[in-house]
Amino acid sequence: MASGRRHPWRAFRRWRHRRPFGAGLALALGGVEILLSQRASISVILAAGADSLVGYVLPLLMVVCGLLVVLNPRQRLFYSVVGVLASLGTWLTSNLGGFFIGMMLGLIGSSLAFGWVPDRPARTRRLFGPRARRDAPTAPEPAAGAVPVTPNGP
Repeated sequence: MASGRRHPWRAFRRWRHRRPFGAGLALALGGVEILLSQRASISVILAAGADSLVGYVLPLLMVVCGLLVVLNPRQRLFYSVVGVLASLGTWLTSNLGGFFIGMMLGLIGSSLAFGWVPDRPARTRRLFGPRARRDAPTAPEPAAGAVPVTPNGP
């Protein structure tokens, strides 16, 4: 068996860790939950404008933004801002944002996407522990004959 076909979950895990997967998933799930609350029975529907077009467009926009955050992480800032605005808009148009659950999922997912940082360098210096003092940077030695400079003058 080829190595690529032997460990498909490992390849998926590598792909997932290079992008804001959880953020996009939360944003898309929030939109799906709001869409499902739109199709609830009449006795459950709270908002008067539940049958309007905007009540369906904003949750669909949330789902699309959630997918685009995952598939195109370079533009995540734009998609996360659009996702926050769409999530907040569902408060008025879609049963109080899908009974708060969908709106909160959308807000959390958009916030996570906005704060996600790609390719963060590994932490190399220890701050605490037995090797912390040894790994701490030291001041360079002054050259021979150099006059030390203090804030108030020589």
